[in-house]
This record gives sequence, C-alpha cells and structure tokens, in this order.
Amino acid sequence: MSAAPSLPARRTPPGVFVALVLTLAIGWLVVTLDGGRLFSLPTTVSLLHVAAGLGLVAVGQTLVIVGGSLDLSVAYVVSLSTLVAAETMAGDDGALLPAICLALAASATIGLVNGLLVTTARINPFIATVGVGLLLKGYLDNGYDGPAGKTAPSLVQGLGYQRVGPVPLSFLLLLAVAAAAWFVLTRTRFGHHLIAVGGDPEVARLSGVRGTRVLVTAHVLCALCAGLAGVYLASRLGAGAPRVGTEGLYDLESIAAVVLGGTALAGGRGGVVGTVGGVLLLASIDAVFNQLEVDVFFSR
Repeated sequence: MSAAPSLPARRTPPGVFVALVLTLAIGWLVVTLDGGRLFSLPTTVSLLHVAAGLGLVAVGQTLVIVGGSLDLSVAYVVSLSTLVAAETMAGDDGALLPAICLALAASATIGLVNGLLVTTARINPFIATVGVGLLLKGYLDNGYDGPAGKTAPSLVQGLGYQRVGPVPLSFLLLLAVAAAAWFVLTRTRFGHHLIAVGGDPEVARLSGVRGTRVLVTAHVLCALCAGLAGVYLASRLGAGAPRVGTEGLYDLESIAAVVLGGTALAGGRGGVVGTVGGVLLLASIDAVFNQLEVDVFFSR
C-alpha cells in the first residue's frame, strides 16, 4: 500500500523550473534594457532572502495540501512567532534558545488546534484555519500597535544577515528544511500515509491508515514551518512585527508556490522540490518588478 502512493511525491514537475529559467532570462533582458542589473550581488541576495521566508512557509503548506487539507492561518502564525521570539529575547543572546523554542511551541500548539478542528470536529479546512487565523488577528490587533521586543544580536547577525558567499544562511536553512520534508514525504511511512490520505481518505482508512493522526501531524509541521519563518523574519527586522505575515501575503503566496510546483490542491499528489521551484519563481518575479520599480500593488 505504501509503495504505490509514494510515487506522486517523487515526481519533480519540470514545468516550474522551465518557467523559472524563462522568467530569469526574460527578466534579465528587460531589466538590462531598462539600464538595471538583475544578477548583481545585492539583487541576488535579496531574492534569496525573499525566497527563504516564503519557502519555509510553503514547505509546511505542501505537507497539509498533499494530505488534502489547507492552512490559511500561517500568515498570523508568522506574525505571532516574531513577537514571541523578539519579546522573549529582549535583546539578550542568553535568551536566544528559549525564545526560539517558545515561538516554535506556540506555533505547534496552533497547528495542533487546526488539526483537531479539521479531523476531530470535522470542520472544513478552509473554515477552520481562517477562523483560527481571525482569532489570532484579533489578538494581534488588540495587543500591538507596532513592533515589539528586540531580537538577540547574535540571531540578527547570523540568521538575519550572514552569508556563505552570495547565499544567505537563511536560504541554506530553507534547503535543509525542504530536504527534511522531501525525505519525510518520500522515504517514511508517515509520508506514504499522508499521500494516501490526500488521495482517498476512505481507501486509506480501509487500508489501516490512521488519517486523523496523520493530518494532525501535518498541520503541526505546517505551523512549525511558519513559526520558523517568523523567527527568521524577527532576525531580519530586529523586532517582532504584528502584521509582517499578512503584509507579506504568506498565506496566499505559499499556496501559490505549492500549486505552481505541481502539488494538487485536492491532495494526494505533489512534492517539496516543485514547491521550492515555485518559491524561486515568485521571488524572481518580485526581484524583476523591484528592479523595474513596478508598483507593489500591481505586482500582487
């Protein structure tokens, strides 16, 4: 049972990478004709930073979508985790590890609530996660008027701005998380079960798969990825930001990256490699528009 459903996750959709190459080629030509430089070091670094934040959220989103679910609360989880991390650190390097653990624990708890609402309460994933997101939005709007807390200097210097050549440390973190998610989807029993549940929940149940446990775990992992993205954004901003997730459109853009990467919204088919390609495609379009100074509302 587990071997057959794993095949869709192993396919790498070539279309998104062809689109990525074409976008970069056409973008380079247009930007060059406009007098700019698309592949300069600052532009490349900025592109990879954008891809890192969005990519962390999109990798988690891939897991729930493959399982036939969805998470529209991720933008608020990102915002909340930046605040939890920054306020716990309060500019102290000694509080770095507890702050990260607390931010991830808060994110995992939200993911657990989402998973239980979807599975145990049998609420549609769209309704359940939007509802949780609105509850978080109410808390953020009432509790914060602007940035709060202060990120530990070591996190800002490390995850926020340190590079290995032209590649930011945050992008290497994204690659590590994506590799781990790829391994989980293609090489573990949980991954096979997740694909089976996304393909046909009833057949998966009759085959002995505990769909409730699988989907709850997927939602927890999705929220953890969003929390990790929040920690990264806190390192970039130097403080917690109550609206960074919604202003960055991490909910809708993460779903767009997943779909561009070849994952079916109905579940049961897709993979992380394509999602990373979708993230790079969206980040490349953003970089081209920035070079051309296209209005942000036009680009979105």
